[in-house]
Amino acid sequence: MLIAQISDVHVGGGRYHQDLLRRAIEEVNAEEPDLVVVAGDLTDDGYPDQYPLAHEELSALTCPEIVRVPGNHDARNVGYLRFEDTFGARDTRRRLDLAGLEVALVAVDSSKPDLDEGEIGREHYGWIEEGFDGAADLRVFVCHHHLMPIPGTGRERNQVLDAGDVLSLLRQCGVDLVLAGHRHVPYVWPVGGMLLVHSGTVSTFRTRGFPHPAYNLVNVEDGRITLELRIPGGEHRSLGDYPRDWPAEISARHADPFVRAQRDISLADDDSD
Repeated sequence: MLIAQISDVHVGGGRYHQDLLRRAIEEVNAEEPDLVVVAGDLTDDGYPDQYPLAHEELSALTCPEIVRVPGNHDARNVGYLRFEDTFGARDTRRRLDLAGLEVALVAVDSSKPDLDEGEIGREHYGWIEEGFDGAADLRVFVCHHHLMPIPGTGRERNQVLDAGDVLSLLRQCGVDLVLAGHRHVPYVWPVGGMLLVHSGTVSTFRTRGFPHPAYNLVNVEDGRITLELRIPGGEHRSLGDYPRDWPAEISARHADPFVRAQRDISLADDDSD
């Protein structure tokens, strides 16, 4: 199973290059992925004239399964409403049969209007749990913002505000892959049985510690997850080769000490000693 992960397109921005996006899309189409994830910042400012351009360019993707979430730039200037008008729902739960694997996918809008920082929000936690409930061969969570700091991106300012709670939640849900963007640096954190995979900016020169536009290919095969960085029109580079199933003593999913109240039950009403 092959996933193409792109993010931080920034259509309409001063450092956006249309030729880079078109080259990347040509390359992605040639790989014939089973799933394409577009992890936010499709536009640079969320303006009405930027969304039609982003839609036109991204419509060249030929993969039948495409999941998109907005980023902080898309949510500017009431752009989150224009995202819905252009691309559909900002939050998604799907069950997919891809290359013989049953995939549980949950994608959440982590942006807040006119703010650079992100948040998943307690209102999503039960909804996320339900999305990952039941049997699945692979569980994938998608958001725009990063859940852990990314090296080579400068001072940490705007990761997900409830990152600790979300990491614990995803760990207990058995999530395998977290696909995100935002910081424009490709990087992978293996954490608690999960791979937190970040893509760079696919079509701009708004780069930081990694100096090139880039996107990722994620391949799931033979009990392994291999990650490859691609520079549009340029080099390929490995981002790692990991086991699909981590040893229990490393993932320690069931030893997570974080305790949450049951949904719809208040701890204030608990009469137990």
